[in-house]
Amino acid sequence: MTEVSTPRTATHDVTNQVPPLAPYDSSQDAALIEALHREGGGWAEDDVRRLGRLAGSEEAQRWAQDANTYTPVLKTVDRYGNRIDEVEFHPAWHNLMRTSVAEGGAGAVWTEGKSGGHVARAAGGLVWQHTEAGHGCPITMTYAVIPALRHEPSLAAVYEPLLTSRVYDPGLRIPTEKRGLLAGMGMTEKQGGSDVRTNTTVAVPHGDHYLLTGHKWFTSAPMCDVFLVLAQAPGGLSCFLVPRILPDGTRNTFRIVRLKDKLGDRSNASSEPEFDNTVGWLVGGEGNGVKTIIDMVNFTRLDCVIGSAGVMRKTLVEAGHHARHRSAFGANLIDQPLMRNVLADLALESEAATTLGMRLAGAADRSMRGDESETSFRRMANAVGKFWVTKRTPAFTAEALECLGGNGYVEESGMPRHYRQAPLNSVWEGSGNVNAIDVLRALGREPATAQAFLDELELAAGANEHLDAAVGRIKSDLMAAAGDPAQAQLLARRLVGSMALALQGSLLVRHAPAAVADAFCVSRLGGDWGQVFGTLPASADITAILDRALPA
Repeated sequence: MTEVSTPRTATHDVTNQVPPLAPYDSSQDAALIEALHREGGGWAEDDVRRLGRLAGSEEAQRWAQDANTYTPVLKTVDRYGNRIDEVEFHPAWHNLMRTSVAEGGAGAVWTEGKSGGHVARAAGGLVWQHTEAGHGCPITMTYAVIPALRHEPSLAAVYEPLLTSRVYDPGLRIPTEKRGLLAGMGMTEKQGGSDVRTNTTVAVPHGDHYLLTGHKWFTSAPMCDVFLVLAQAPGGLSCFLVPRILPDGTRNTFRIVRLKDKLGDRSNASSEPEFDNTVGWLVGGEGNGVKTIIDMVNFTRLDCVIGSAGVMRKTLVEAGHHARHRSAFGANLIDQPLMRNVLADLALESEAATTLGMRLAGAADRSMRGDESETSFRRMANAVGKFWVTKRTPAFTAEALECLGGNGYVEESGMPRHYRQAPLNSVWEGSGNVNAIDVLRALGREPATAQAFLDELELAAGANEHLDAAVGRIKSDLMAAAGDPAQAQLLARRLVGSMALALQGSLLVRHAPAAVADAFCVSRLGGDWGQVFGTLPASADITAILDRALPA
């Protein structure tokens, strides 16, 4: 009997699959490095480059994945039934936190006193954002708490040296016995959200401190050492410093009802704490709660822009890497005209977001050093930038995910994590409506802020016809808004979006290569653009845009 052999098929040969991106260097970003020098932080380039290499390493990318896979666990009581209200984190979370604090991402900039320090910190944040976004929440709050805490010099003298430390020292202990502290904030409540003046938490004077009773709706990073909390004192809504551990070593009442089950940001614990005669120290005087906490909010909003720009850049790099290594219909994706248009369009959006974020960091730095014109510019531009960049991120991330096709829809690609993270910054520290109204409020109460904003736009006057026309429209719209506040609120989103695009256009015209600036202005300001990414006109120099945007 003759044997009949059948051909053996190699069903498990792996072909046309994209190799891992890591290791890579997340600081390979021309727009970022140029802005770092332009805005006064060029002295930090070596540190930013080193951090970029670490961020793109296989080890750090594994930390990012693990911190989101093994999410925080709430422990309300210990084995004996004693109330402890602690949250346990995977070691990957602590590795990310330790690195961020050591690299100056938390409060170090406030005491190290280097010109351009806020710029250098922002650049470090943009490259480290390539790891994992959730741990940035306590890092940001620790950074932002310092200017608010300085409203009460006696408290700042005790806590600021530890909040500005580069040492990550986790665990609940007496704050002054630790080598470094982290700060959180508790503003919103379930009945009011962003309308913090409706807060119902009550603060009763008790000797040199107050006793707080109430229920907070969103208090992120409950394992921080101290929190700034808003509560109703006899003199009105006020700000309080609330430690987890009191100076005598006892636990302050901070009952964690639950951890929030969130869309994204899953590595970070967001909690609902209850206060019951919880000890707090007044910061900034009774009735000055909003005035005090707004100094913190201004810096958290800056980090919202930086964080969103970082998510854009990370997903663009992932999409570009995939397109370089994946072939379809006889050619690599990166060589196919339509994919090139999509990637170039994303590259323009990413560079505009990065450039704006770094400009805002430069304004913060110069404002802190007494530059009144930068203070006025920052007052309006922060809200404009926060409104726009954070809103663009979900659509951007969805398009970047689509560049990977079905592979991008699978958790192992990392893209679903970025996609879930993308909407966060648009709701943190005020939704789009809150920021749009904040722009109108500044326009009505502080006219100098509008003039400072227009002065910034005018620095590019005459360089691009589309930008000039857009600036002309904005001037008219600002005058109309000032004259009719009711109508202005109805159209506020349109106005603020136009302001953001004009600001980005002005920055790119002045600082980016012509291929980038021209394509941005003709598409975003001139109207030669479709309703989705990948609709740049034929005049766009796509090769030059991609050569600049995608790392080697």
